[in-house]
Amino acid sequence: MTPDNKHLEVVLDTQVESVNLAEEMCLRVAEAAGFDEEMCYRIGMSVREGVINAFHYGNQERPDKKIHLAMDLTPEKLVIHVMDEGKGFKLTDVPDPLAEENILSTSGRGIFLMRAFMDEFDVVPGSTGGAEIVMSKRLPGAVNSNGHGQSGTSGDAASQKES
Repeated sequence: MTPDNKHLEVVLDTQVESVNLAEEMCLRVAEAAGFDEEMCYRIGMSVREGVINAFHYGNQERPDKKIHLAMDLTPEKLVIHVMDEGKGFKLTDVPDPLAEENILSTSGRGIFLMRAFMDEFDVVPGSTGGAEIVMSKRLPGAVNSNGHGQSGTSGDAASQKES
């Protein structure tokens, strides 16, 4: 890790209160990094959804399991990791909430929001055996790998729909 990178890591209890705590921590980091109010909202909502999924689906609300939250702030982006101690899952197994047969289902909506609100989103096997959500948002004014600047805004969910 370079001296310009900052890392914050916390282990949260599997309880409802951890959702608000995780969101508040990430909001403070996002504000300090220079994100505007709308982007902070999107980042906060993404963290909220990730921690809710870790709490409910990953750890199955078992208090003996923990939720691991980590944030890495680089000169280019804010990277957020949410890891549970469950069985893990494959992203391809999550139903598309926009598919006609799933319109009334609540499953998959959190992942849809995280994908729409963040610039990068992935689920990988976690070191705890559970799932690890890795999502990032480019910093306002940061230069992309293609040399173009980032204005700090993101497209709407419809324009980022996965194929």
